[in-house]
Amino acid sequence: MGLKNFSALLALVTCVYSLSDSTKTFGVRDGLHFSLESRGDNINGSLPTYKNPKASIEDRVNDLLPRMTVEEKVAQIIQGDLNGWMDLSDPLDDTKTFNQTGLEEMMRLKGGSIWGGYLVPYDKFVYGVTIGQKYLMENTTLGIPALIQSEGLHGFTNKGTIFPSPIGLAASFNPNLITQVANITASEAEGLGITHMFAPVLDLSRELRWGRVEENFGEDPFLTGEIGHAFVQGLQGGRGRRGVGDTAFARVAATCKHFAAFGSPQGGLNLAQVSGGERELRTMFLKPFNRACVESLSIMTAYSSYDGIPAIANTHLLTDILRTEWGYKYYVTTDAGSVDLLMTLHGTCDTRECAAKTAVENGLSAEMGGGTYTYLTLPDQVKAGTVDVKFIDETVKGMLRIKFAMGLFENPYPYQDYASMIRTPLSREVLLQAERESIVLLENKKGILPLNVGKGGLKSVALVGPQVDRVSFGDYVFFNASLAGISPLDGFKQFIANGSSTSSGSKGKSATKINYAKGCELWSNDQSGFDEAVKVVQESDVAVVMVGTWSLDQTLLWTPGTNATTGEHVDLSDLGLVGAQLDLVKAVKATGKPTVVVFVSGKPIAEPWIQENADAVVQQFYPGELGGQALAEVIFGAVNPSGKLPVSFPRDVGTTPVFYNYLKGSRPIDAGQILDGGQLMFGHQYVLNSPVPLWSFGHGLSYTTFNYTNLVISPSTISTSQDFTVTVTVHNTGAVDGKEVVQVYMTDVVSSVVTPNQQLVGFEKVDVPAGKSVTVSIKVLSSQLAVWSVKNGWVVEPGAFNVKVGTSDQMFVGGVLTVQ
Repeated sequence: MGLKNFSALLALVTCVYSLSDSTKTFGVRDGLHFSLESRGDNINGSLPTYKNPKASIEDRVNDLLPRMTVEEKVAQIIQGDLNGWMDLSDPLDDTKTFNQTGLEEMMRLKGGSIWGGYLVPYDKFVYGVTIGQKYLMENTTLGIPALIQSEGLHGFTNKGTIFPSPIGLAASFNPNLITQVANITASEAEGLGITHMFAPVLDLSRELRWGRVEENFGEDPFLTGEIGHAFVQGLQGGRGRRGVGDTAFARVAATCKHFAAFGSPQGGLNLAQVSGGERELRTMFLKPFNRACVESLSIMTAYSSYDGIPAIANTHLLTDILRTEWGYKYYVTTDAGSVDLLMTLHGTCDTRECAAKTAVENGLSAEMGGGTYTYLTLPDQVKAGTVDVKFIDETVKGMLRIKFAMGLFENPYPYQDYASMIRTPLSREVLLQAERESIVLLENKKGILPLNVGKGGLKSVALVGPQVDRVSFGDYVFFNASLAGISPLDGFKQFIANGSSTSSGSKGKSATKINYAKGCELWSNDQSGFDEAVKVVQESDVAVVMVGTWSLDQTLLWTPGTNATTGEHVDLSDLGLVGAQLDLVKAVKATGKPTVVVFVSGKPIAEPWIQENADAVVQQFYPGELGGQALAEVIFGAVNPSGKLPVSFPRDVGTTPVFYNYLKGSRPIDAGQILDGGQLMFGHQYVLNSPVPLWSFGHGLSYTTFNYTNLVISPSTISTSQDFTVTVTVHNTGAVDGKEVVQVYMTDVVSSVVTPNQQLVGFEKVDVPAGKSVTVSIKVLSSQLAVWSVKNGWVVEPGAFNVKVGTSDQMFVGGVLTVQ
């Protein structure tokens, strides 16, 4: 590990907190059980409570806080950076040296949390983290360890296992699977000493032009809350860190973001204002956070303003609701550079002092890097009496709680066997399951899928399109992470060569030939490759055309001169296919060969022509490393698709928003259309289009068929505080084993305020063998029936509630619940 010379190195390190200057102890409470000269010890020689792993977390926090100077407190709530003492500029450089002056200065000013999201050799990263933590633990007065931070939206970014994008994970509708995914993500980071991950994202995908739709779990607050809760539990739970005390209960801290309402900016433009009122905030945007994040160890605020108030300075949101109403007691941090935006974007402050004061007093939140570190003005503002230290104290308490909760005061260090925790056989197994369950079958006309490539099957399959020989990960992966992925082209070839079993029981190994032509680029109108693509299709029995959107890794996404159509700061005015892609699909279809279209994308694609004319349509939201393998397994029938849409697909950007849970009366339909021949059929709502989605939330087909019977709502009449259960029997009436997502929707028939036309209140994914049935019971809480009343409070109102089991646009069975 390159750590043999620690003793010699650290002997050079001196304590930064010299007590010769009385100003260094500004803010320390006097007259307690410790002395100013030795604040890390008790006067009577007993063990300080904050160092006692058996003491309660609150007792440890309350013992440590009075010992801290104002400068130490502020240093706890400003994010530092590993590059302060390590040269991390070259991802291939493995030199293990550090800068002592930089180390001391970083820890003096910004030592509470350290950004470590760098692509460097693992042993160098571990060396740097260990140097930093040893300095804090052994060479500072109080010995407070740091959080080491990185990204983990869909896998640990530093060469860990990359899973499908969050929107793809949500398409699985499988919280247990998501918990496993997050648990592996945490395990791979934990061994390297990373203790704080910036995930999950709980913004709602109600504004599809926004570039970061791929980072979300979809448009629905209930699904987002359930998947988010599973993700948080997976990151933080499973087991504790090694060598910690009994009161520690987490190993890697989750960060729910972006609090709140960040994903619906005006015009779909990143950072733009979000409009709405208290009812929409409560009914839609806050529900996922309330479900998933009250137990998460940290929350990140949003860049944007809501109803004219910057999220990072919204006392009602961050103090009244989050802290007081929900009782949240852990760590809140701004996003990168957010505090400066009070000056440069929102225009609510004109000085750094104002920005720092506003953020800490209104948000009780820390400051992430990326700006001018305005919180460095806080010590002087406290001394001047312009900032009350109590706001800083409350913010620091949240930071200390997170550290005690993970046992970092006992063991903040990387593990020597970190390599054994990364890319294990289990991670590969869970990855493949996630890949398979995230694929959604949207259309399957005349049962063209699965394609039969076994004995006696198809002689040739044409793979056409710019997504065939490409690994398309979502954003928040490191540079060249896609090199670890399997492209669809390789996945299809491997399937044919390896003889994988199909759903019909035949073997994939055969004389079936894969013919490939790119046809066009993702980002070009050039059609010069069409002739080759058409020729390849004409020589084949069936065509699979792969088109879509694309994102880039965290290096290329922010590099001038590169292009992408999804990802952070990559917003769209058109949700159709870019460049020549649609024309390529049309050219392939014009050959007369059966045509399967695969969307590989980070968001819905609005192409009605494809829905109407393709023989089958498959949606693969940005996959992980085994995406090509899983896609081949689904197309050829070795895996029965079970994914459901977590987001609705519009017909056109002009028909958005298209989310399914719109308020009653908000989607009148008197549609018109433009026919293929150019004939115009005029309507009114819309004149030449329709507000009805191409495919709605919850939609997803299977290679088998399901039937629902015996719906029971128990009890069918409840009080306003009583929970109930929806029970139904699911029959697999086809010849193939399948997974079905049982979805329960509810409509409040008559309410005091306008409520959604329907809303998801429960779901469960079950395995149903061919010819068999499974009885499923889903509990629904009475609180899920509540409305935010005209008196600004949650109320469950008496009356009738229609309950249906199905998808958002289909009912398989239904009933009525009565509340009295």
